[in-house]
Amino acid sequence: MSIVKKLDISAYLVVGPENTKGRSVSAIIKDAVNAGFTCIQIRSKVASARELIQLTRQAAEVIEEVGKSQEVTLLVNDRLDVVLAARKLGIKVDGIHIGQTDIPVDVCRDYLGEDLIIGLSARADELLEYIKTEDVSQIDYFGVGPLRETQTKPDCGLGKDGKIITRNFDEIAKISELSSIPVVVGGGVKLADIHPLAQTGVDGFFVVSAVAEADNPMLEATNLVNAWNLHKAR
Repeated sequence: MSIVKKLDISAYLVVGPENTKGRSVSAIIKDAVNAGFTCIQIRSKVASARELIQLTRQAAEVIEEVGKSQEVTLLVNDRLDVVLAARKLGIKVDGIHIGQTDIPVDVCRDYLGEDLIIGLSARADELLEYIKTEDVSQIDYFGVGPLRETQTKPDCGLGKDGKIITRNFDEIAKISELSSIPVVVGGGVKLADIHPLAQTGVDGFFVVSAVAEADNPMLEATNLVNAWNLHKAR
């Protein structure tokens, strides 16, 4: 059960059963991976641990089926117990994505070892300070956002004053410049955002509804990947 050889967060899909308009999570993942998405995160606030393990198994099987187990990173949001249980069951899951207020990074690293991926979303109102001051040696990438308010995760970017803090492209460029580890940006990202995002120097974009809730997930995923690759190649 080897893990992904190189982390690529250029095209990153976050998905769970509440995001797919009743379609199967594995079908959405298959479309995204075939379109060139490089990272998949299983996230659900409604699924049980057993359901999350099963979703992770299905995702791993789909990724293997299309021959991309060594290229596509599979992560689980928040649930260290699910990652550990899945790996115990022989499911190829590559790591975890956590928030700053979730299980501490060092605890995750103790359980997961040096080879698995840990991604972190810092609190929106503390992000720049966090990047400047915190030890990031145990983190593999930062998740940053939202670009704009999103119904998929209404509390994304919530500051201490209860207001949503969104990020403009200048701020994102500054974050990218300051960060010593890769940065992926999401939160309401649409196709039209890919060009300016690529110009900020970040390592990738993440989406939920732009693919998972699209009428044609394969087409939308392909358009996003093509736009990113086109602008990063310049």
